[in-house]
Amino acid sequence: MANVALARVYQQSFETHPYTTLALTNGAFNALGDIVAQLTQKVAQIEQRPEDRRRQWTYDIPRTMRFFAFGFGMGPLIGRWNFFLERNFPLRSEGGLGKVSLRALARRVGADQLFMAPIGLAIFIGSMGVMEGRDAKHIGQRYSDLYKPALMANWQVWPLAQLVNFRFMPLAYRVPFQSTCGVFWTLYLSLLNAKEDERQDRDEGLRRTLE
Repeated sequence: MANVALARVYQQSFETHPYTTLALTNGAFNALGDIVAQLTQKVAQIEQRPEDRRRQWTYDIPRTMRFFAFGFGMGPLIGRWNFFLERNFPLRSEGGLGKVSLRALARRVGADQLFMAPIGLAIFIGSMGVMEGRDAKHIGQRYSDLYKPALMANWQVWPLAQLVNFRFMPLAYRVPFQSTCGVFWTLYLSLLNAKEDERQDRDEGLRRTLE
């Protein structure tokens, strides 16, 4: 019953304030993904160097807030994109009453993965760099290091998730469904971004020492 009540509240909020609802929902799930990532780093001790094991672990609240801000900004954009796909890549013929066309579904997933996925990753890498106070040189290096492997990983995971999303989820629930699946994707991006942060900070510290 609680799930039904929550779904009803979400539906009412989406109908009255669609983009605010999508922004808050996507931001919350992005923040959750980073929380899981930071706890994973703590438990698994991803960094195995002796100096890292001696250093006391502390939760990075600003990092989670950056992920919330990214998700908050992307939620309405993804919502608008879903409206565009719904209007320009219809899945049913005969005035929306016919059977779902698998060819049309494949075209919609293809458009999403070939257009929105690369843009979303580019926005993620650039916005994280800006929010962390990186300069243009370091942000450019991030694109060189992270963009291609992250995009390749995206294309291994998201086509199937989006196929299910576009085929079975009503329009109002596509961003929440994507955000729910995205908790694990955010976990991957958060860990990838954190490791790149540490590498850049380590290289910058070495450079300053040599100077």
